[in-house]
Amino acid sequence: MSTSTFNRRWATVILEALTRHGVRHICIAPGSRSTPLTLAAADNRNLTHHTHFDERGLGHLALGLAKASGEPVAIIVTSGTAVANLYPAVIEAGLTGEKLILLTADRPPELIDCGANQAIRQHGIFSSHPTAALDLPKPSPETPAKWLVSSIDLLLGQQRGGALHINCPFAEPLYGEVDDSGLAWQESLGDWWQDDKPWLLAAEDHHATLQHDWGAWRRKKGVVIAGRMSVEEGALLAEWAQTLGWPLIGDVLSQTGQPLPCADLWLANPRAQALLAEAQIVIQFGSSLTGKRLLQWQANCQPQEFWLVDSLIGRLDPAHHRGRRLTARISEWLARHPAEQRVRWAPELTTLSGIALEQVVKATQSFGEAQLAHRLPELLPEHGQVFVGNSLVVRLVDALAQMPQGYPVLSNRGASGIDGLISTTAGVQRGTARPTLAIVGDISALYDLNALALLRHVSAPLVLIIVNNNGGQIFSLLPTPVNERERFYCMPQNVSFKHGAAMFDLDYRNPTNWQELQTAVSEGWKRPHATVVEINVPSTDGTHTLQSLLASVSQA
Repeated sequence: MSTSTFNRRWATVILEALTRHGVRHICIAPGSRSTPLTLAAADNRNLTHHTHFDERGLGHLALGLAKASGEPVAIIVTSGTAVANLYPAVIEAGLTGEKLILLTADRPPELIDCGANQAIRQHGIFSSHPTAALDLPKPSPETPAKWLVSSIDLLLGQQRGGALHINCPFAEPLYGEVDDSGLAWQESLGDWWQDDKPWLLAAEDHHATLQHDWGAWRRKKGVVIAGRMSVEEGALLAEWAQTLGWPLIGDVLSQTGQPLPCADLWLANPRAQALLAEAQIVIQFGSSLTGKRLLQWQANCQPQEFWLVDSLIGRLDPAHHRGRRLTARISEWLARHPAEQRVRWAPELTTLSGIALEQVVKATQSFGEAQLAHRLPELLPEHGQVFVGNSLVVRLVDALAQMPQGYPVLSNRGASGIDGLISTTAGVQRGTARPTLAIVGDISALYDLNALALLRHVSAPLVLIIVNNNGGQIFSLLPTPVNERERFYCMPQNVSFKHGAAMFDLDYRNPTNWQELQTAVSEGWKRPHATVVEINVPSTDGTHTLQSLLASVSQA
């Protein structure tokens, strides 16, 4: 029996089983111990292959692919610290529901805890962050192929969101020509090889349960909070709330068109707070709210009922409201709970929102970070999508812009980390083949600088805007000690990304006014390649503008 050949047959069954569950994309990092998995993936014609030399970036590339496509995405890495580098993406996927399948190669049991090279304890390495995990045995013809394929099917049948971890130990030799070793073992699966369905169907079925008292609640004063959701769900929810006459407070990731824009500003107004206090029921759809004032209002509101609807499992409510946690797909829930035509009960919120938007327009006349956030919709490509980075930039866009309904807005707002944002952008673009605009800060860009290598291979125009305010200026919004703020919090680096773009042979622009920025972005949409656009802005431009607007709108 050839060990290298049987390893390949074992891995071939695993990869084929994944395709039966909708896996079309697989992300692969270089490694020796993962050779059986890599070569099996290379031979599978149903898979599109993506490669990257950095496992942390690879995990986020897969995250972006899964985020944009809505499909499960597989990852192959070798043993050792390569596995540990997937941790940030695993955490994010667990919080936001993207489906990742981690195939981590491992040393066989006899090489663990004995001083063998590149051998670490990989069992349970991701703790509770994956949805489920499967520790496979070392490949052996004594283990039936039916056991292997049904174990994979059972695991994937449980995946409603988040990462699955399949740990795959392989003994040496890992290389060699494939012979007839183990052929009977592989062929024991019979005509499954000619089929396109799982060996074992083990999917869970979840339906939106009708709330028996919905008929009464829909006639009361309600407020809708819209968190992260799909484009389809955002449009349905906006129409549903409008029919009910309920104010909808939409997050930047809600896809609802934010009918009451600048909520992070007008929610600071006492009149708005007093009016919203009349709400008898608050229904939140989706999680991961961005705006600070919205989070504060959500935490402090005391309606008679608070409902939270999301397909993700878990509490999703840091305020721990008394009410109902309804686990369902938002579109299905809305279909089961139709709206009834009612007159708007809080029209003054529209007035206050309009006042806030007028103040934003006046405060963002000069070129800078705040102006970019407010006018971001003007830069969006037709039939495209936008990825918004974390820290200060997403808060400014949420507070100052009104994103168009039905236009895909994506972000990593689960753990809200700044790691892997460029890698995620690359995955988002590859997952849809749409023109993609991304906007990140300078520290975020530095954190994921080698991901610029991924932008050399795009299938549609991609523009990456780096807002260089020279440091982590989000800390200027926080009560950080003034004397220590620059050195220990903001950490300015005084860098130009022109050299990074040149290193990876990417087009680079450095506009100094809005017209130049529009021209640079417009030119970027003309060819299927990536353009890095760096705008240098005063360090505290965005934070000072936001604080000034909060003060004026709260007194309007």
